[in-house]
Amino acid sequence: MALDGAFLSCLREELTAALYQARVDRIHQPSREELVISMRNKGGAAKLYVSARASSPRVHLTDIALENPASPPMFCMLLRKWLGGGRLVAIRQPGLERALYFDFDCVNELGDIVRLTLAVELMGRHSNVILINPDGNVMDAIKRIDFEMSSVRPVLPGLPYSPPPAAAGRLDLTLSPPEDIIKAVIAGKDEPLSQALLSVSHGLSPLICREVSHLATRGRDTNAKALTDEERQRAVFYLARVKAAVETGENRRPYILYDAQSQPLEFSFMPITQYGLSAVGHEVDSFSRLLDEFYRQKDAALRMKQHSQDILRVLGNVSERLTRKLENQRRELSLSEDRDRFRIYGELIHANIGKIPKGADSAELINYFDPECSVLRIPLDPSKTPAQNAQKYFKEYRKAQTAERILAEQITRGEMELKYIDTVFDALSRAKTFGELSGLRDELAAGGYMKLQRHKQKPPAPLGPLEFRSDDGFAILVGRNNIQNDRLTLKTARASDIWFHTKNIPGSHVIVHARGVTPPDRTFEQAAILAALHSKAAASRQVPVDYTEVRHVKKPAGSPPGMVVYEAHRTAYVTPDPSLAERLKKE
Repeated sequence: MALDGAFLSCLREELTAALYQARVDRIHQPSREELVISMRNKGGAAKLYVSARASSPRVHLTDIALENPASPPMFCMLLRKWLGGGRLVAIRQPGLERALYFDFDCVNELGDIVRLTLAVELMGRHSNVILINPDGNVMDAIKRIDFEMSSVRPVLPGLPYSPPPAAAGRLDLTLSPPEDIIKAVIAGKDEPLSQALLSVSHGLSPLICREVSHLATRGRDTNAKALTDEERQRAVFYLARVKAAVETGENRRPYILYDAQSQPLEFSFMPITQYGLSAVGHEVDSFSRLLDEFYRQKDAALRMKQHSQDILRVLGNVSERLTRKLENQRRELSLSEDRDRFRIYGELIHANIGKIPKGADSAELINYFDPECSVLRIPLDPSKTPAQNAQKYFKEYRKAQTAERILAEQITRGEMELKYIDTVFDALSRAKTFGELSGLRDELAAGGYMKLQRHKQKPPAPLGPLEFRSDDGFAILVGRNNIQNDRLTLKTARASDIWFHTKNIPGSHVIVHARGVTPPDRTFEQAAILAALHSKAAASRQVPVDYTEVRHVKKPAGSPPGMVVYEAHRTAYVTPDPSLAERLKKE
């Protein structure tokens, strides 16, 4: 990715044009390292998104609706107190530094107008968002940096704010002629031109340096000291084009590249040609929309992963404990399978009780249970009489017999519980909203697997099932978790409705409201595809999906949530299709 100082300079101009004199309306903090500031001016409303994530630091306008936690973090509350109602008067960028400073005119407790600055530093794992007071002191930061973490630049409330250290010895393209940069490249290390440009310039990403080298050397990326006069002139020319794009907007375009799998690969403020036919370029209408599009899928997955860590940890621990317990129980069960040996020992001792001397430590007796009547050597306890030894073996036999029955029941329950945990894993992998995560937490809490930390705020309303409508007009409902699966199948659905579920694969219950008639084959197929898509086999092909009328689906007594048995079913083989789900989804 290429959110360098040059790209940020182009983005700053766009943000200034859209947000100048805008008032802060609302502030939310969807996650620990994200902010969304809703603002309004004469041009209308806009949402400013800020991310201090190490993997995707950025700031831009966004149209994506993000869910917010029930309880806002302390930094969010601080921003609401001080920036709420404030007016944005400037967006500053020192040179081509990867930092933007948003200056707000705000009203303090005394009714005086004060200028507060929100510093957005976009520097990989050192990214941060810092609120600075008029005296230049830190009020707070989205990431506090204490003296143990950094003795050079701590970021704590009350300390003076110091900007990120500048890159020493590097040339800023906006302050230096392209000729000077190329001279510094040639005078520096003998390394490929792209690397040399990155080493001596400030504010240019590896992508832009590679692009200049690609165009100047016609794809050869020649070593800096081996450049021909023509290549030097070409390098100066293309650096000048980059400089013009940043300073005057000439040839400036929000540009995004996609790989062969149609996944976002790179983005820039100008067209990129270095990938040739291995990537497809696409121009977007704004830099903010470009960043939204580039990070949309990646951020959604990362955001859900962060918010589901507690559930994932509980499921992992329970799964590991159950697996270990089942291994031990199966090992004990295998030992009890040899219990008939104890019964035979007891019977033979009883049959020969008069022949066994008291105090013997063993006895060699004819095994009448063996067709060949072989001689069997039986260990004895010398401190016990022959009759007591026989009783001891009968007791071992009954103990092993009882253990087999109990272990078999425990193993069956353990295997069922492990299957249930697997279904929760599957539901978690498909969860896309905080509401779905909340439903899974409630389900695990009801099962005694985890405890919920209740906040003072009213908990979010439980989500209903996913709703779709087939091309034939039939309603199709898909459960989001196991408790919802039970409710959907056993309470909501009518006896004549059609029930779908992947065969022997964890997944959602799917119900087609038949409305007293038999749905067309197309509806059956579409419901089966939705069942396969909302299962652990979503990435597979030819997934088996069982279907039957709801009247044939029963819940065994004492079974975990979502666990049912069914009969009189048929099986369809379908391939999951996400585009079909998008088309049939009920808004």
